Amino acid sequence: MQDLEAELERARELDVATLADAIETIGFECTRCGACCKSEADDPHTATVFPDEVRDVQAAAGAETDRDWRDVARPMPYGLDEDGAGETFEWALQADSCGDCTFYREDDDGTGACSVHGSRPLICQTYPFSVALGGTSQPMGEAVDEAGMVRAHECEGLGRDISRADAEELAGALKARAIRELEEAIDVREAYAPANPEPGATVVHDSEGAKRPDGSAYPN
Repeated sequence: MQDLEAELERARELDVATLADAIETIGFECTRCGACCKSEADDPHTATVFPDEVRDVQAAAGAETDRDWRDVARPMPYGLDEDGAGETFEWALQADSCGDCTFYREDDDGTGACSVHGSRPLICQTYPFSVALGGTSQPMGEAVDEAGMVRAHECEGLGRDISRADAEELAGALKARAIRELEEAIDVREAYAPANPEPGATVVHDSEGAKRPDGSAYPN
């Protein structure tokens, strides 16, 4: 069995109650500071979003305005040159001209909010936590706390009381994210084929195959 498949089995066997215990031990309450939605040290915000999550955000926007793929996601910059050309293996939520998540909103008093909160990607639902499994992503730097399989990343909301119900909801989303990330990695590996892009082109390889930045299939 390949390493990713072994890790996927481990993710599927994660116990939500045990994850919730760890989250309670660390403690967390969102303060709506917006730090996880903003650029950091002049680096644009790079939250991973999967193809189906892009479509979920597109659908959630229907009541306001029609959004195309590039309104929601952009090629993850890692692996691309300074002009954005090359091949990469992930999508990132779209960023605005300041580098912040394009869906981030801030009130006059500095309180942050997500304009697509009900359809936000799993990585946003679970921040600042991750699970210690190979093949899963570790958002925004090194862990600053951990309990069991759960790692906590820098966030001013850490250490605050959290209800058991909220801890279990967060734990369920954390398990779902770990499974989804590993499934995506395996599907990307299986779907990958060299794209041989023309000079200056950008190709994103995801679980559905090679795509252009607008989400359309890249020609073989």
